[in-house]
Amino acid sequence: MRDEVDDLVDAWGRERADLDLGPVEVFSRISRLSRLLDLARRTAFSDHAIESWEFDVLAALRRAGGSYELSPGKLIKETLVTSGTMTNRVDRLAARGFVERLPDPNDRRGVLVKLTPEGRSAVDGAFEALVDAEREILTDLSARDRKQLASLLRSLMSPFSQT
Repeated sequence: MRDEVDDLVDAWGRERADLDLGPVEVFSRISRLSRLLDLARRTAFSDHAIESWEFDVLAALRRAGGSYELSPGKLIKETLVTSGTMTNRVDRLAARGFVERLPDPNDRRGVLVKLTPEGRSAVDGAFEALVDAEREILTDLSARDRKQLASLLRSLMSPFSQT
């Protein structure tokens, strides 16, 4: 079964026969798949009236378990954004009633960001929709192929995870 990447690689092969185009075959597909997955993610989230960045923050709080609260510093590490960006995001989520700021009992100057029941409901619904959409995307792969793909992608990501 051919796809548009095969056509792209064939064209480059004609123009640059001197290059090994194996990486292009892999990463062009990953790049295209990334765009399609981002669209599926945004669709799943929009059905629950939240945006991807909102999901990222709410999901970090939801995964924290217990009282569903984290320091802003921990949220920054979880979501890979700057301090200023996180402040803005927490402000906007608080305005929507999805999070609240509480004093940190271990640091008089610090705060904790806590998921509200409304935030929990929003993130849970969005996560269920995301899992359903991703399951649908994987429909044509066997359970064995899914495990193999996950393992291969983990290996591909490992150099980035260690930095």
